[in-house]
Amino acid sequence: MQHGEAIELLKTLISIPSLSGEENGSADAIRLFLEKKGVTVRRHLNNVWALNRYYDSTRPVLLLNSHHDTVKPNQSYTRNPHEPVIENGKLFGLGSNDAGGALVSLLALFLHYYQHKNLKYNLLFAATAEEETSGPNGISAVLPMFGKINFALVGEPTLMQMAVAEKGVVVLDCLAHGKAGHAARNEGINAIYEAMPCMEWFRDFRFPKVSELLGEVKMTVTVISAGTLHNVVPDACRFTVDIRVNECYTNEEIVETVKRGVRCEVKPRSLRLRSSFISEDHAIVKAGKSLGLKSYGSPTISDRALMPFPSLKIGPGDSARSHIADEFIYLHEINEGIDLYIKMLDKIITA
Repeated sequence: MQHGEAIELLKTLISIPSLSGEENGSADAIRLFLEKKGVTVRRHLNNVWALNRYYDSTRPVLLLNSHHDTVKPNQSYTRNPHEPVIENGKLFGLGSNDAGGALVSLLALFLHYYQHKNLKYNLLFAATAEEETSGPNGISAVLPMFGKINFALVGEPTLMQMAVAEKGVVVLDCLAHGKAGHAARNEGINAIYEAMPCMEWFRDFRFPKVSELLGEVKMTVTVISAGTLHNVVPDACRFTVDIRVNECYTNEEIVETVKRGVRCEVKPRSLRLRSSFISEDHAIVKAGKSLGLKSYGSPTISDRALMPFPSLKIGPGDSARSHIADEFIYLHEINEGIDLYIKMLDKIITA
Protein backbone atom coordinates (compact mmCIF):
# COMPACT_ATOMS: atom_id res chain seq x y z
CA MET A 1 0.00 0.00 0.00
CA GLN A 2 1.52 3.27 -1.12
CA HIS A 3 1.31 6.44 0.95
CA GLY A 4 -0.86 8.00 -1.74
CA GLU A 5 -3.36 5.16 -1.42
CA ALA A 6 -3.67 5.85 2.30
CA ILE A 7 -4.51 9.48 1.59
CA GLU A 8 -7.03 8.54 -1.10
CA LEU A 9 -8.74 6.14 1.31
CA LEU A 10 -8.88 8.88 3.93
CA LYS A 11 -10.50 11.21 1.41
CA THR A 12 -13.11 8.53 0.74
CA LEU A 13 -13.81 8.11 4.46
CA ILE A 14 -14.15 11.87 4.95
CA SER A 15 -16.79 11.95 2.21
CA ILE A 16 -18.94 9.35 4.04
CA PRO A 17 -20.87 10.60 7.11
CA SER A 18 -19.93 8.29 9.97
CA LEU A 19 -21.24 9.65 13.25
CA SER A 20 -20.92 7.30 16.21
CA GLY A 21 -23.52 4.56 15.77
CA GLU A 22 -23.99 5.44 12.10
CA GLU A 23 -20.77 4.08 10.58
CA ASN A 24 -22.23 1.57 8.14
CA GLY A 25 -20.95 3.43 5.06
CA SER A 26 -17.39 3.86 6.31
CA ALA A 27 -17.29 0.22 7.46
CA ASP A 28 -18.32 -0.81 3.94
CA ALA A 29 -15.58 1.36 2.43
CA ILE A 30 -12.84 -0.08 4.65
CA ARG A 31 -14.00 -3.62 3.98
CA LEU A 32 -14.08 -3.05 0.22
CA PHE A 33 -10.60 -1.51 0.26
CA LEU A 34 -9.15 -4.51 2.09
CA GLU A 35 -10.94 -7.05 -0.08
CA LYS A 36 -9.52 -5.40 -3.20
CA LYS A 37 -6.10 -6.02 -1.65
CA GLY A 38 -6.92 -9.72 -1.36
CA VAL A 39 -7.40 -9.61 2.40
CA THR A 40 -10.00 -11.77 4.12
CA VAL A 41 -12.17 -9.40 6.14
CA ARG A 42 -14.41 -10.03 9.12
CA ARG A 43 -17.18 -7.74 10.29
CA HIS A 44 -19.47 -7.48 13.30
CA LEU A 45 -21.88 -4.55 13.43
CA ASN A 46 -19.78 -1.64 12.11
CA ASN A 47 -16.47 -3.08 13.25
CA VAL A 48 -14.12 -4.42 10.56
CA TRP A 49 -11.00 -6.50 11.19
CA ALA A 50 -8.46 -8.73 9.47
CA LEU A 51 -5.50 -10.99 10.28
CA ASN A 52 -2.11 -11.19 8.58
CA ARG A 53 -1.96 -13.85 5.85
CA TYR A 54 0.45 -16.18 7.66
CA TYR A 55 -1.30 -16.04 11.03
CA ASP A 56 0.17 -18.61 13.42
CA SER A 57 -1.87 -19.46 16.52
CA THR A 58 1.30 -20.28 18.48
CA ARG A 59 2.53 -16.69 18.28
CA PRO A 60 1.52 -13.65 20.34
CA VAL A 61 -0.91 -11.12 18.85
CA LEU A 62 -0.42 -7.41 18.25
CA LEU A 63 -3.63 -5.44 17.76
CA LEU A 64 -3.53 -2.42 15.43
CA ASN A 65 -6.64 -0.43 16.26
CA SER A 66 -8.22 2.89 15.42
CA HIS A 67 -11.76 4.16 14.96
CA HIS A 68 -13.72 5.34 11.94
CA ASP A 69 -16.59 7.14 13.68
CA THR A 70 -16.66 10.91 14.16
CA VAL A 71 -18.31 13.51 16.35
CA LYS A 72 -20.93 15.84 14.89
CA PRO A 73 -19.44 18.71 12.88
CA ASN A 74 -18.57 21.74 14.96
CA GLN A 75 -21.14 24.51 14.39
CA SER A 76 -18.37 26.91 13.38
CA TYR A 77 -17.43 24.97 10.23
CA THR A 78 -16.88 27.22 7.22
CA ARG A 79 -16.35 24.26 4.87
CA ASN A 80 -18.41 21.25 3.91
CA PRO A 81 -17.22 18.78 6.59
CA HIS A 82 -17.65 15.86 4.18
CA GLU A 83 -15.81 17.37 1.24
CA PRO A 84 -12.15 16.34 1.39
CA VAL A 85 -10.03 19.23 0.14
CA ILE A 86 -6.24 19.48 0.00
CA GLU A 87 -4.82 22.99 0.38
CA ASN A 88 -1.27 24.02 1.27
CA GLY A 89 -0.33 20.50 2.34
CA LYS A 90 -3.39 20.09 4.54
CA LEU A 91 -6.26 17.63 4.06
CA PHE A 92 -9.46 19.18 5.40
CA GLY A 93 -12.53 17.24 6.46
CA LEU A 94 -14.41 15.81 9.42
CA GLY A 95 -12.46 12.90 10.90
CA SER A 96 -9.28 13.71 8.98
CA ASN A 97 -7.29 14.26 12.17
CA ASP A 98 -9.42 12.30 14.65
CA ALA A 99 -8.71 9.63 13.81
CA GLY A 100 -8.71 9.06 10.05
CA GLY A 101 -5.03 9.83 9.62
CA ALA A 102 -4.07 7.29 12.26
CA LEU A 103 -6.54 4.73 10.90
CA VAL A 104 -5.20 4.74 7.34
CA SER A 105 -1.62 4.83 8.60
CA LEU A 106 -2.19 1.72 10.72
CA LEU A 107 -3.88 0.08 7.75
CA ALA A 108 -0.82 0.85 5.61
CA LEU A 109 1.33 -0.65 8.39
CA PHE A 110 -0.81 -3.81 8.44
CA LEU A 111 -0.62 -4.24 4.67
CA HIS A 112 3.15 -3.65 4.73
CA TYR A 113 3.54 -6.81 6.82
CA TYR A 114 0.47 -8.67 5.58
CA GLN A 115 2.34 -11.21 3.45
CA HIS A 116 5.49 -11.48 5.56
CA LYS A 117 6.31 -14.96 6.77
CA ASN A 118 7.83 -15.81 10.14
CA LEU A 119 6.76 -12.65 11.96
CA LYS A 120 7.34 -12.79 15.71
CA TYR A 121 3.80 -11.47 16.24
CA ASN A 122 0.51 -12.05 14.50
CA LEU A 123 -1.09 -8.80 13.37
CA LEU A 124 -4.77 -8.04 13.88
CA PHE A 125 -5.98 -4.84 12.24
CA ALA A 126 -9.30 -3.53 13.58
CA ALA A 127 -11.22 -0.44 12.44
CA THR A 128 -13.85 0.01 15.12
CA ALA A 129 -16.98 2.04 15.75
CA GLU A 130 -18.47 4.20 18.50
CA GLU A 131 -15.17 5.36 19.97
CA GLU A 132 -16.34 8.94 20.31
CA THR A 133 -19.24 7.86 22.54
CA SER A 134 -17.54 4.84 24.18
CA GLY A 135 -20.59 2.96 22.93
CA PRO A 136 -21.37 -0.72 23.48
CA ASN A 137 -21.20 -1.60 19.77
CA GLY A 138 -17.58 -0.58 19.27
CA ILE A 139 -14.35 -2.17 20.46
CA SER A 140 -15.97 -3.76 23.52
CA ALA A 141 -18.38 -5.68 21.25
CA VAL A 142 -15.58 -7.38 19.31
CA LEU A 143 -12.76 -7.85 21.81
CA PRO A 144 -14.28 -11.18 22.96
CA MET A 145 -14.12 -12.36 19.33
CA PHE A 146 -10.42 -11.58 19.00
CA GLY A 147 -9.07 -14.05 21.51
CA LYS A 148 -5.95 -13.26 23.49
CA ILE A 149 -4.24 -9.98 22.64
CA ASN A 150 -0.72 -9.41 23.95
CA PHE A 151 -0.55 -5.68 23.33
CA ALA A 152 -1.98 -2.99 21.06
CA LEU A 153 -1.10 0.09 19.10
CA VAL A 154 -4.04 2.48 19.35
CA GLY A 155 -4.13 5.06 16.58
CA GLU A 156 -5.01 8.53 17.80
CA PRO A 157 -3.51 11.94 16.98
CA THR A 158 -0.44 12.29 19.22
CA LEU A 159 2.03 13.95 16.82
CA MET A 160 3.62 10.45 16.68
CA GLN A 161 4.77 10.73 20.27
CA MET A 162 4.06 7.87 22.66
CA ALA A 163 1.16 8.21 25.10
CA VAL A 164 2.28 5.49 27.51
CA ALA A 165 -0.44 6.36 30.02
CA GLU A 166 -3.96 7.72 29.74
CA LYS A 167 -6.43 8.97 32.30
CA GLY A 168 -9.63 7.05 32.90
CA VAL A 169 -13.05 8.66 33.29
CA VAL A 170 -15.77 8.25 35.87
CA VAL A 171 -18.96 10.34 35.59
CA LEU A 172 -21.04 10.62 38.76
CA ASP A 173 -24.69 11.58 39.02
CA CYS A 174 -25.23 13.04 42.48
CA LEU A 175 -28.46 13.88 44.30
CA ALA A 176 -28.88 16.01 47.42
CA HIS A 177 -32.27 15.85 49.15
CA GLY A 178 -34.20 18.65 50.81
CA LYS A 179 -37.81 19.42 51.66
CA ALA A 180 -40.11 21.62 49.60
CA GLY A 181 -41.51 24.77 51.12
CA HIS A 182 -42.62 28.32 50.31
CA ALA A 183 -39.70 30.67 49.72
CA ALA A 184 -41.54 33.53 51.44
CA ARG A 185 -41.72 31.65 54.75
CA ASN A 186 -39.03 30.03 56.85
CA GLU A 187 -39.98 26.49 55.91
CA GLY A 188 -38.57 23.55 54.02
CA ILE A 189 -34.98 22.43 53.56
CA ASN A 190 -33.21 23.88 50.55
CA ALA A 191 -31.61 21.02 48.58
CA ILE A 192 -29.25 23.48 46.88
CA TYR A 193 -27.77 24.41 50.26
CA GLU A 194 -27.54 20.71 51.12
CA ALA A 195 -25.61 20.13 47.90
CA MET A 196 -23.18 23.01 48.36
CA PRO A 197 -20.91 21.28 50.95
CA CYS A 198 -20.76 18.25 48.66
CA MET A 199 -19.73 20.35 45.68
CA GLU A 200 -17.16 22.13 47.82
CA TRP A 201 -15.74 18.71 48.76
CA PHE A 202 -15.31 17.84 45.09
CA ARG A 203 -13.58 21.18 44.56
CA ASP A 204 -11.23 20.91 47.52
CA PHE A 205 -10.47 17.22 48.08
CA ARG A 206 -7.16 15.88 46.77
CA PHE A 207 -6.44 12.21 46.26
CA PRO A 208 -3.00 11.63 47.80
CA LYS A 209 -1.46 9.50 45.03
CA VAL A 210 -0.11 11.68 42.22
CA SER A 211 1.13 10.08 38.99
CA GLU A 212 4.44 11.12 37.49
CA LEU A 213 2.85 10.82 34.04
CA LEU A 214 -0.77 11.84 34.58
CA GLY A 215 -0.65 14.09 37.61
CA GLU A 216 -3.41 14.10 40.20
CA VAL A 217 -6.95 12.80 39.98
CA LYS A 218 -9.09 15.70 38.74
CA MET A 219 -12.72 16.18 39.83
CA THR A 220 -14.98 18.84 38.32
CA VAL A 221 -18.66 19.62 38.95
CA THR A 222 -19.98 20.28 35.45
CA VAL A 223 -23.82 20.27 35.55
CA ILE A 224 -26.30 21.44 38.22
CA SER A 225 -30.10 21.17 38.17
CA ALA A 226 -32.51 22.23 40.92
CA GLY A 227 -35.80 23.99 41.45
CA THR A 228 -38.88 24.63 39.36
CA LEU A 229 -40.28 28.02 40.51
CA HIS A 230 -38.73 31.09 42.08
CA ASN A 231 -41.02 30.89 45.13
CA VAL A 232 -40.58 27.17 45.90
CA VAL A 233 -37.73 25.86 48.05
CA PRO A 234 -36.30 22.96 45.98
CA ASP A 235 -36.48 19.50 47.49
CA ALA A 236 -33.83 18.02 45.20
CA CYS A 237 -30.56 19.20 43.69
CA ARG A 238 -28.91 17.07 41.04
CA PHE A 239 -25.39 17.62 39.84
CA THR A 240 -22.85 15.83 37.66
CA VAL A 241 -19.18 15.33 38.41
CA ASP A 242 -16.50 14.53 35.81
CA ILE A 243 -13.55 12.64 37.32
CA ARG A 244 -10.31 12.00 35.45
CA VAL A 245 -8.51 9.08 37.08
CA ASN A 246 -4.77 8.44 37.07
CA GLU A 247 -3.26 4.96 37.00
CA CYS A 248 -2.71 4.96 40.77
CA TYR A 249 -6.39 4.22 41.45
CA THR A 250 -9.09 1.92 40.18
CA ASN A 251 -12.43 3.46 39.31
CA GLU A 252 -13.99 1.49 42.17
CA GLU A 253 -11.55 3.02 44.67
CA ILE A 254 -12.43 6.49 43.42
CA VAL A 255 -16.16 5.92 43.88
CA GLU A 256 -15.76 4.46 47.37
CA THR A 257 -13.67 7.45 48.46
CA VAL A 258 -16.29 9.84 47.12
CA LYS A 259 -19.12 8.03 48.93
CA ARG A 260 -17.25 8.35 52.20
CA GLY A 261 -16.58 12.03 51.59
CA VAL A 262 -19.99 13.46 50.68
CA ARG A 263 -23.48 13.36 52.20
CA CYS A 264 -25.51 12.89 49.04
CA GLU A 265 -26.50 10.05 46.75
CA VAL A 266 -23.71 9.08 44.35
CA LYS A 267 -24.24 6.89 41.29
CA PRO A 268 -21.49 6.23 38.73
CA ARG A 269 -22.75 5.99 35.16
CA SER A 270 -20.09 3.43 34.33
CA LEU A 271 -16.83 2.00 35.62
CA ARG A 272 -15.72 0.80 32.16
CA LEU A 273 -13.38 3.62 31.15
CA ARG A 274 -10.25 2.85 33.11
CA SER A 275 -6.88 4.53 33.23
CA SER A 276 -4.25 2.69 31.21
CA PHE A 277 -0.50 2.31 31.31
CA ILE A 278 2.26 0.50 29.44
CA SER A 279 5.69 0.03 30.97
CA GLU A 280 8.55 2.15 29.72
CA ASP A 281 10.44 -1.18 29.54
CA HIS A 282 8.00 -2.69 27.02
CA ALA A 283 9.64 -3.60 23.72
CA ILE A 284 7.41 -1.27 21.66
CA VAL A 285 8.19 1.70 23.92
CA LYS A 286 11.89 0.95 23.75
CA ALA A 287 11.62 0.75 19.96
CA GLY A 288 10.03 4.19 19.86
CA LYS A 289 12.63 5.69 22.16
CA SER A 290 15.41 4.31 19.99
CA LEU A 291 13.90 6.36 17.15
CA GLY A 292 13.87 9.52 19.25
CA LEU A 293 10.18 9.43 20.19
CA LYS A 294 9.14 10.86 23.55
CA SER A 295 6.71 9.33 26.05
CA TYR A 296 4.04 11.21 27.97
CA GLY A 297 0.75 10.83 29.83
CA SER A 298 -2.42 11.73 27.95
CA PRO A 299 -5.37 13.48 29.65
CA THR A 300 -7.80 12.44 26.89
CA ILE A 301 -9.71 9.17 26.69
CA SER A 302 -9.60 6.62 23.89
CA ASP A 303 -10.64 3.01 23.28
CA ARG A 304 -7.52 1.82 25.10
CA ALA A 305 -9.56 2.49 28.27
CA LEU A 306 -11.56 -0.62 27.33
CA MET A 307 -8.55 -2.86 26.64
CA PRO A 308 -7.49 -5.23 29.44
CA PHE A 309 -3.96 -5.59 28.06
CA PRO A 310 -0.98 -3.26 27.52
CA SER A 311 -1.49 -0.62 24.84
CA LEU A 312 0.36 2.34 23.39
CA LYS A 313 -1.52 5.32 21.96
CA ILE A 314 0.36 6.85 19.05
CA GLY A 315 -0.55 8.32 15.69
CA PRO A 316 -0.20 11.16 13.19
CA GLY A 317 -2.11 14.37 13.70
CA ASP A 318 -2.52 16.63 16.71
CA SER A 319 -5.03 16.10 19.51
CA ALA A 320 -5.45 19.89 19.69
CA ARG A 321 -7.13 19.75 16.26
CA SER A 322 -9.68 17.12 17.26
CA HIS A 323 -13.32 18.26 17.21
CA ILE A 324 -12.46 21.75 15.96
CA ALA A 325 -14.15 23.52 13.07
CA ASP A 326 -12.53 22.91 9.67
CA GLU A 327 -10.58 19.94 11.02
CA PHE A 328 -7.46 19.01 9.07
CA ILE A 329 -4.34 16.90 9.05
CA TYR A 330 -1.05 17.61 7.27
CA LEU A 331 -0.27 15.18 4.47
CA HIS A 332 3.33 14.91 5.66
CA GLU A 333 2.05 13.77 9.06
CA ILE A 334 0.40 10.74 7.45
CA ASN A 335 3.46 9.93 5.34
CA GLU A 336 5.80 10.27 8.29
CA GLY A 337 3.41 8.37 10.53
CA ILE A 338 3.39 5.34 8.23
CA ASP A 339 7.18 5.36 8.03
CA LEU A 340 7.59 5.64 11.83
CA TYR A 341 5.08 2.86 12.50
CA ILE A 342 7.05 0.58 10.18
CA LYS A 343 10.40 1.51 11.72
CA MET A 344 9.03 0.78 15.22
CA LEU A 345 7.63 -2.62 14.28
CA ASP A 346 10.72 -3.59 12.32
CA LYS A 347 12.55 -3.60 15.63
CA ILE A 348 10.24 -6.05 17.37
CA ILE A 349 8.27 -8.28 14.98
CA THR A 350 10.61 -9.24 12.15
CA ALA A 351 12.70 -12.37 12.47
